[in-house]
Amino acid sequence: MKNSKFILCLSFALIAPLASAKTIELNTETGKVNVKSIVTGLQNPWGLAVLPDGSFLVTERTGNLRIVQPNGTIGAPISGLPKIMNQGQGGLLDVVLAPDFATSKKIYFSYSEPAEKGNTNSTAVSFATLNGNKLEKVTRVFSQQPKVDSSAHFGSRLVWAPDGTLFITLGERFSKKEDAQILNNHHGKVVRINADGSVPKDNPFVSTPGALPEIWSYGHRNMQGAAINPISKQLWTGEHGPQGGDELNLDQAGKNYGWPVITYGENYGGGKIGEGTQKAGMEQPLYYWVPSIATAGFIFYTGDKFPAWKNNILLTSLVGRTLVRLTVDGNKVTKEERLLTKELNERLRHVVQGPDGLVYFISDEAKGSIYQLSPAN
Repeated sequence: MKNSKFILCLSFALIAPLASAKTIELNTETGKVNVKSIVTGLQNPWGLAVLPDGSFLVTERTGNLRIVQPNGTIGAPISGLPKIMNQGQGGLLDVVLAPDFATSKKIYFSYSEPAEKGNTNSTAVSFATLNGNKLEKVTRVFSQQPKVDSSAHFGSRLVWAPDGTLFITLGERFSKKEDAQILNNHHGKVVRINADGSVPKDNPFVSTPGALPEIWSYGHRNMQGAAINPISKQLWTGEHGPQGGDELNLDQAGKNYGWPVITYGENYGGGKIGEGTQKAGMEQPLYYWVPSIATAGFIFYTGDKFPAWKNNILLTSLVGRTLVRLTVDGNKVTKEERLLTKELNERLRHVVQGPDGLVYFISDEAKGSIYQLSPAN
């Protein structure tokens, strides 16, 4: 109680001067850390990648891709993006560097792709060569099928597997939740493709009649977080529950994660969904939240700046407006610590680890920010 009282007092003391000081000192269970605002004024940033020179590649959901310098200079929008549907939860979403970015200058990005005719749309992924402030040779490598008339539940995080294949997390578009259990569509699925968009020969449903061969796992709701566990080298995903029941999953080939048959959440406004919380043949989450905190992007921390956090998960939260640290032992989450529960009061969208071993995260606000997390000493 004594420590909680100190943190509460500290938060009230620092909220007001944050805009001018731009740095706050935060008490954590493993020591003090500094939280520094690098830049403010981004419009609903969604994806964040660190370039080799230390600058940031940032997507704004409204449809802009920008380079932000460490000194806070926000670059003009990068030209060359494909047509993007910017409505509701849709827009320009995640961005990652290609594994061979140092030589190829390729980036991969996900976005809400409108149909050529009508009001339907879906999540798509393209790659392009980054040349100064423009994209060249834009090539689409994936388009979620079928397209539907919806502005919700697009997913989507992009994660490179150790073998060079690309995982793409996809939402079930809200209105098509039953599709998550059917293998003839991409709704509520994780898909796995090669860097050129082709299908890996060892995908689990390549030989299954009627199934789309890109599918890796199914029975998902809306996954906006994903990362590779540095020890096991396996994919973990984070998923939004409906009202309660946000999930952290060990995402394995061919597995069914239950939505909308099983869930720890309930309908908005109350009411049971599906058959309960467990069913034979459907996977249980490794960890879940009731009530929901609206889990977003996360990483496994592998740097040396925070030794006590080695291989911990750092996870951003939208509704919870917090950065969550999860201690992991094998495939078990053994402890949860919530950071920045009051100091920022902003929806936190994504987090990355820089080449310097420091942590960077973004707030999904109309005037969103990039923050740096560093040891206090």
